This record gives sequence, structure tokens and C-alpha cells, in this order.
Amino acid sequence: MSRYEKAIVATGHELVSRAAANILEQGGNAFDAVAAAGFAGAVAEQTLTSLGGGGFLLARTGGMSGPVEEIFFDFFVDTPGQGLARIAEPHFFPVTIDFGGSGQEFNVGMGSVAVPGTLKGLLHVHKRLGRIPLADVLQPAIDLARGHQLNDFQAGFLKMLNPIMTLTETGRKLYEPGGAFLLPGDTLVNHDMADFLASLVDGGGEEFYRGDLARRIARDMREGDGLLTYEDLASYKVVERPPLAAEYRGFTLLTGPPPSLGGSLITLSLGLLARMELPQGWGSPGHLLLTTGLMREVEQLRGRGVSTPERIAAFLAGGEVGGATGRIRLFSRGTTHVSIADRDGNVASMTCSNGEGSGYFAPGTGVMLNNMMGEDDLHPDGFHADPPGERVASMMSPSIVLRRGEVKLVLGSGGSKRIRTAMTQVLSQIIDYGRDPDTAVNAPRLHWDGEVLQVEPGFPEASVQSLAEVVDVNVWQERNIYFGGVHTVVPGSLGVGDPRRGGAVIEVAT
Repeated sequence: MSRYEKAIVATGHELVSRAAANILEQGGNAFDAVAAAGFAGAVAEQTLTSLGGGGFLLARTGGMSGPVEEIFFDFFVDTPGQGLARIAEPHFFPVTIDFGGSGQEFNVGMGSVAVPGTLKGLLHVHKRLGRIPLADVLQPAIDLARGHQLNDFQAGFLKMLNPIMTLTETGRKLYEPGGAFLLPGDTLVNHDMADFLASLVDGGGEEFYRGDLARRIARDMREGDGLLTYEDLASYKVVERPPLAAEYRGFTLLTGPPPSLGGSLITLSLGLLARMELPQGWGSPGHLLLTTGLMREVEQLRGRGVSTPERIAAFLAGGEVGGATGRIRLFSRGTTHVSIADRDGNVASMTCSNGEGSGYFAPGTGVMLNNMMGEDDLHPDGFHADPPGERVASMMSPSIVLRRGEVKLVLGSGGSKRIRTAMTQVLSQIIDYGRDPDTAVNAPRLHWDGEVLQVEPGFPEASVQSLAEVVDVNVWQERNIYFGGVHTVVPGSLGVGDPRRGGAVIEVAT
């Protein structure tokens, strides 16, 4: 007998939600469905995620046919260069992207590619916890790769990232067929990816990491002054870790452990918030001032090295916190999130990223590899200074909230440094102020960027004015992807897709 009457999916794209829902309708569990969503997202959300990127997945089994398991799957990127003599000048150059009148520079090219993990991660999770055949899990993504209509959201991203997406002949054939760049409503076809996905049924991804395809990628990298080697691909491993757990006002948050950074900073935010007297009224002047102060305090503590679970626990306990342990490499700009709960109590929370993409496609696959070696906030000691074979940290924080051992909330977000502030604000609204998830996700947000308080529209004018008296404030004209995309599911009850990042929810009663 099932625990709930329905399963629920919340993602950043209607077609991705439909892919996961199809798997649930066929009898798959949450882990089959999240893998299907991951593959489908690599096709339909090609500007935010890729099989050539990296990610994290927090899984909790429902305990219907065995003990409850809680597993944090780390399939984020590694630094490349194993077995490689140092390249004096890797293929690595800046590209300026126009974000509506404001330009931002990203580094791309062969030398920007880190060791990808998403493909191996999705296959690993399915093999470990799924229950229906891989061929069924892959089919929705294969169908999408053979042709799907671009929505406004993804077409807008493609337009912004045009210089990267069309850097190579492969990209131009995909995104500028006939010489005209794809627009909303146009059909995107990626035959190479459809064939590559179909090959995974028998090959299990070995070609990408250890076979002839891996050798072709390595050869391209050698000839093109890239850093990724065959040894990097062959030695890449998905790591299973116990999730980081933190108590907050009678709830337990399960989130990402080190070397990922975002989960630790969320637990620090909640730990500080638990010590504070909450002002009455969400959105009141007192509430916004407290939220702003909290964000500034967390940023200052992070600068002092209070960013690991041990140091956070020592600080919250009133103990001494020594000098900083050194800078932590961190990444996550272009990201997408999936939250799923099935009828049997299994839940999955997954966040994936491809950065902005490197421009390089793995030969014959239609898969663009990441540009995570080209992110300045990932490499504080300088580009290409880190040793090869190290797992990179991230702000991505797929999470689950429990109360008395029962899952109450499945959530996560894209949004780089805004991930932790977006998730903390949503959690505080739900737990501290008793707001329902739909209201909490759709409510306006704040983010302290280190110099200016960024404010979404919708807060009371008097509250915003009180902020302007103590910090520099920039009030945005509309809700924006900048402030994250918290896709959320309450098992057996409801899902909320954040409209800032194309949120789409599907319920499946089977």
C-alpha cells in the first residue's frame, strides 16, 4: 500500500516535469524520475545543465521495502590535468554576455573545461536506487532530443549566451540552422544527442569515460590546448556521502556536506536565526532589517573562515574560531533544480549546472562540456593554479526538511551565491512565520551582494525605506532569475515551481 495518493514533481521546465511524470506513471520511483528529469533537462534546459557538467542529488528512501536511507550523491566536477605536462597557454578566453544592458565577462574555450560528472552521476543514481529499466528512463530525453519546441525562457537564455552556444560549427548547426538563430516557438533538434542517449542503454556511459569517445575528447584537448585528459575521465568517481544535518526549531534540515559549501552556510544562517528574536510580521521593517543583518553577518563570518560544519558548530557554541582555513573554491552560476516525491515516500532533490558552457562539444554526442575552470570566483588563487583531481566546492544545496522523522519539504535552488539566501528566506517564512510554500516561494526576496542590498519589488514601501536608511539599496523593477529558483515539493500534498526560473509542477495519481 502506498503512503500517499499522488506523486509530485517540481522543476524549471514543463517538458522536464513531464519527463519525470511519465516515468512515475510507468511505475518508476522518485529516483527513476529524477534521473529521467536530469537527462531531459540536459536536452530542454541546455543553457543551464548538461551531461558534460556537474551536480548533486540528495536522496531519502521511503522505507516501504527496507530501512530508510539518506544519501548525498556528489557528482560535481573535478579539476583536470592528470598526467598532463603543464600547458603554458591553455585555450582560454573571455566572452562578454549582455544581460539586458549590463555586460558580464565569462571565460570559455578548451582550457575552461573541468572533469564532467553529471552523466556518470545520473547513471549511478538510477543503478543504485531506481527500479525500472534504463531504456525507459532515457526515452523521454531521447524524444525531446529528436525535436522539441523552445519556450520563451530557454530561448531567452540561448539569445544571451549566443556567443558561447555558436562558438563552434557544432553549436552553429544546432542553434543557427540555416543561418538564423532559434527563437521562441522554434523546434530544437539534436540528433547526435538522441543517438548518444540511446547508446547508454547498452554502454552505460563507459564510452564517455573510458572508451573511444573519451580518447577522442582527450585528443581534441591535446590538439586544442585543453586541460582535460583521458586519465581525468577514466578516474572520475561519483561519491556517496552522508548528508549534513542541522536542527532548527523542531525541524531537521538535511543538506549538502563538504566539500560543497552552500549547505554549511545555510546551516550557519539558520543557527544564527535561531538565536534571534523574530520581529512580528513578515516583510515588516524589523523583519527586513533582521534578514539583511543576517546575510551580512554570514558573509563576514565566511570571510573569517567560519564555513565548515566544525567551525560553524564551534562558533555557535561560543567557542574560539581560529584563523581562516584558506579559500574554498566555489562555483555555481547557471543552474537548475528538480524536487520529486513519489507515492511510496521516496524523495529526491537534485541541482545541476554547466556554468555557461565552454563552447566545446564532445564529438558526435551533441553534449557541450562545462566552463567551470573559467570561473573567477572558483579560482581565487588564479586560473589553472589548482592541482588536478580535486573535487570542486559549490553553493548548490539540494535539501530535505524533516519533522519527527517524516519528510515535510523537498527543496533546492539555482542561483549561484543567491542559492543560500533564497533557500534561507523560504525556509524561514515556512517555519518561522507559518506561511504556506506557495506564498513563501513567490514572495519577494533580498540579497546582500557585499556592497549593495538587492531587493525584489513587492515589499511594503515603508520597510524598504527603513533599509535605505542603513544600507545602499537597489530595488529591481520585476522578479528576476538573479534571486534564485526554489522548486519545492511537500510530499503527498503540493509542489511549487519558482516562476523566476521557469517553474513547472506536475502531480501524478497512479
